Amino acid sequence: MSSIFGNKIKVSVFGQSHSKAIGVTIDGLPAGIEIDIDELQEFLNRRAPGNNEFSTKRKEADKPEFVSGLVNNTTCGAPLTALIYNTNQKSNDYKNIMDIPRPSHADYTAQVKYGGFQDVAGGGHFSGRLTAPLCVAGGIAKQILRQQGIEVFSHVSSIKNIKDDDLDKVNPDKDLLNKVINKPFPVFNDLKGDLMMKTIINAKSESDSVGGTVECVITGVKAGLGNPNFDGIENKISSIIFGIPAVKGIEFGNGFSSTLLFGSENNDEYYYDNDEIVTKTNNCGGILGGISNGMPIVFKVAFKPTPSIAKEQNSVSFKEKKDTKLVIKGRHDPCIVLRAVPCVEAAAAIAILDLI
Repeated sequence: MSSIFGNKIKVSVFGQSHSKAIGVTIDGLPAGIEIDIDELQEFLNRRAPGNNEFSTKRKEADKPEFVSGLVNNTTCGAPLTALIYNTNQKSNDYKNIMDIPRPSHADYTAQVKYGGFQDVAGGGHFSGRLTAPLCVAGGIAKQILRQQGIEVFSHVSSIKNIKDDDLDKVNPDKDLLNKVINKPFPVFNDLKGDLMMKTIINAKSESDSVGGTVECVITGVKAGLGNPNFDGIENKISSIIFGIPAVKGIEFGNGFSSTLLFGSENNDEYYYDNDEIVTKTNNCGGILGGISNGMPIVFKVAFKPTPSIAKEQNSVSFKEKKDTKLVIKGRHDPCIVLRAVPCVEAAAAIAILDLI
């Protein structure tokens, strides 16, 4: 299945980029949880398209309509379903995509799997548009987790070869992180952020795109959450993170850079802080053997450059069975990393809530 995630909290996302509506159903939420709808909308606004020059010009309100599961904004025990109506489609921009697949997009693989019956408009159900209902579920999960002392934050870690300042993996400043996620461009170092913005604008002016990374930290998770082997924290987070379009990699803690270190450099040494066991460093990203060790959970996600670019590219024609050229029309993000920041938070929150 491409739409269902979770064991205890089951999340199903449905719809296509240009269908009448997209939506989400969340099954397993306990009754009696009050949802702050205004706060949820603020979270969705961070992902919504058309709000700045770094995103697609497609403008959507992304205001969810709850059709089940809530009574007076409080969960009632029934599956919670929310719809987000699409209001700004331009499906004619995608007519040539049915015959000529976009390089590095899912057009070709969808053609093979669905035999030409797939919805190509806006990428159909492969579109990043489907992260809007994911963020509905994740925004609700974030509110529930915060009641238990668990918070989820993310920032733009890099755009192309420009890197933001490092996150404090041992003692992350939650006040600072709250300020960062509410910035128009969520980075620690605004000078680095300016350089990132210029890089995106330059790529856009060249009819091109750029990728980057998003770093996420989860605070307040006690030691002992998770399972070994196939149901560990890394497994659960990675599974849902790869449900976000354009994700090509994930690493926890030091990740791939740990291969450059000696064991003596990478090991996190223990000590007592009053009666609590903590570590001096957090190179493992708060997870050992698939189980939380009480330190902040830290991971980084890699996003490829947006494949839909306006430059002429080489492709093929399904009908004529020959090589051809493709010029992509439509409205696309020159860099999806900025709008992916809340999506990463949403996915992480859903995974942790399901484990709890």
